[in-house]
This record gives sequence, C-alpha cells and structure tokens, in this order.
Amino acid sequence: MTASLREIKVYTTFPHRCSYLAGEEATTLFVDPRQKLSQELYTQLSLLGFRRSGDHVYRPHCSKCSACIASRVRVNEFTLSRTQRRIERRNADLRLEVSESILDDEAYDLYRYYIESRHADGDMYPPEREQYESFLNDGLGCAHYYRLYQGNKLVAVTVADEMLDGLAAIYTFFDPDQPQRSLGTEAILLQIREAKARGLPYIYLGYWIDGCRKMSYKARFSPLELFIDGHWQQQKTQQTFPPDTTAVVNLLDPRVDDSE
Repeated sequence: MTASLREIKVYTTFPHRCSYLAGEEATTLFVDPRQKLSQELYTQLSLLGFRRSGDHVYRPHCSKCSACIASRVRVNEFTLSRTQRRIERRNADLRLEVSESILDDEAYDLYRYYIESRHADGDMYPPEREQYESFLNDGLGCAHYYRLYQGNKLVAVTVADEMLDGLAAIYTFFDPDQPQRSLGTEAILLQIREAKARGLPYIYLGYWIDGCRKMSYKARFSPLELFIDGHWQQQKTQQTFPPDTTAVVNLLDPRVDDSE
C-alpha cells in the first residue's frame, strides 16, 4: 500500500562533498527507501523537484546553497534548433531498440568505457558492475532502456522513467569515440520524440546548476522550465536563467530525520 504525499517520511544526509561545485558541501533530502512509491506519487514528488537514482528518490537540501534547480522541457512546444536538426540527420542511420534491463555485458562494457574515457575525474570512477546495476536499475518499475545501434554495434544507452506527466531522464552513456554524432544530444531528442508519441507533456532533465559546465547543455532545449520558489517557471532565453535562486521547497508536512 502506497502512502499519500503527506504521509511520506524523508531523511537528510550529513553534509558531504558536492559533486558539481568545487569547494562546496552538499546535503541531500531523500524519501524513506522502504516507502513504496506508485507512479502517481513518483510524479507528485517530481513536481516538487525530486529525482531518482537507483532505489533512492532525492533532491538537494543544502542550507547555504540553492544552486541546483530542477528543470524540464515542454515537449509539445519544443522546436529543433538548426544544430539539433543536423544532429538528428547525422544519426538517422541508428537503429533503436527498447529493452527491459541493461544487466548484460554489452551495455555494461559501453558504460565502463564511457566512464573511463569521459568521467575519470568523477564520483563514478572507477566503474564497478555492482554500482552500475544499483544506479540504473528499474527501481520503481517504470524505467525504459533505449539502445541505439550503428549496425550491430551498441553506441548509446539512455535510461528514462515514465511518469504520469512525462519522462524523467535518469542517465545516458555512449561511445566516446564518435563525438561527431553528439550522442548525448541525440539521446535527449530521442526522449522528446518518445514523450510526444506517448502523449506526455514533459521531459525532466534533472538539475540545472549555474556555473557547472556539465549541466550547461540543458539550456539548449527550449522551452525549458525551472522549479523556482515552489513553481515551475518558463525561461525564455538562456540569459534569463537565475544565477542563485531557491530551488528547494518544503514537502507537505515533512517529517525530517537529520540522520544519515
């Protein structure tokens, strides 16, 4: 039996090193992992800026920083830029397959190579099979695994959760030896196409962080909405993005336990 939004128990972690901003500490608010979440409840939490990683649903809860701002693309109003049209044409030869999991060696080998090549300075290096499977599992029973093939070669995998109002982009990894394809961009365009086909109005892209190069790509998908002061607000241009805005609002009647 699932709880209502008012009944969910949440916890905070102790401060830890921020993965995105150098020299900063982060604190994370997460839903009790023992709590069963329905698709409807997951959607409600996403509307409040929460994300999923493995079995955990979380959002930033930092006392001295509010740089992490949840973002989403309005699918029905999205229009391709000139560059994005070129990327779609460039990748028109790729074959799409949707699988129920990515526990096979083919997918993991691509993930391992991607992390070793592109993120050797990140928290996921060195890649480990156990961490990979825990991070990208179908934690809530609503994940889709989209695979892109060039002939018989797997070149990209994107993981997305289906909610009632959109797809949540969980993670994408791809062949780092094909930069000309812009496979990261193609993966988001793929999710936009999938959301349109399913009649879902949003793609949730996770957190936009001012000053974080790794997050800057999200500004290239318009119209983009940011979760600011408890409301989703459309950003008309890249220049209107707020550099320092409160992104975290309280849950309805939260019970917060400041334990790890």
